[in-house]
Amino acid sequence: MSDRPACYPDPSAALSPDAAAPLPRLDVLTSPVPYGRFDSPLDHRHVLCLHLGAPVPVSYRVGRYERDGVRLHGQFCVVPAGSSTRWTLSRPATSLLLRLAPASLGESAEAMGVSAGRADLAPAIHIRDAQIERIGWMMQAEDRDDHPGGRLFADSLATALAARLVALQTRPAARPGRALPAWRLRHVTQYVEAHLDADLSLAELAAVAGFSPSHFKALFKQATGVPVHRFVLERRVERARARLLDGGASVTEVALETGFAHASHLARCMRRLFGVNPSQIAAAARRRRR
Repeated sequence: MSDRPACYPDPSAALSPDAAAPLPRLDVLTSPVPYGRFDSPLDHRHVLCLHLGAPVPVSYRVGRYERDGVRLHGQFCVVPAGSSTRWTLSRPATSLLLRLAPASLGESAEAMGVSAGRADLAPAIHIRDAQIERIGWMMQAEDRDDHPGGRLFADSLATALAARLVALQTRPAARPGRALPAWRLRHVTQYVEAHLDADLSLAELAAVAGFSPSHFKALFKQATGVPVHRFVLERRVERARARLLDGGASVTEVALETGFAHASHLARCMRRLFGVNPSQIAAAARRRRR
């Protein structure tokens, strides 16, 4: 298996135009992920894969450990440096790949008084963490805008990411709770995708899952890492972003199509999640089409 198969473009050029220069402490790229079964590429850095877009059923295997689930927008998996994991996807997906130099993790662990052994990363899947998501979106914006912050900003984000990973890795393990079964979660997420323009209620989604509303709330959050209302909001904003990039509809039309009361409601939510306005996304799409 090659170090980086064709579906993973080389991310080093954006920050290291000189091939002889050392690679950055943290780099990013948006990459297509093939459907079917494949092994993740071997990499000398820690790789975090943040899922972008619609939910995708995924099977994940490392050694004898295997887990099935549904990857949701913003969730990430961890592939430690020098290791490989086996994936099975039911359809193509897109990931935001963050590659972190192992030295950054070691430096953060030392600064936090954590022994090197306790800070070793373990493979993981379907992780949700608001701080790591924000770092991912900031790195994505840097990449999209041709890295206006330069190496210093990327290095600062590398330090923040490493510190957060050490904190997550070394905190006391939470007692596992009961989660929504994968097949029921899949029914709910598919229902949400098909009814994003509707005024969805907790009782309605709980009925799809086959639980009472109170049980459904807890089971859904345990399975996805986010409350159900947050999940629906993120999916609406992501659908709106995709529609604006496609073109052909006004911001007001897109807002109504994706379940927002009006354009200003969409704008407020999109700024909070993506840091941009709908009008900025629409303008960028128009420039690309010219």
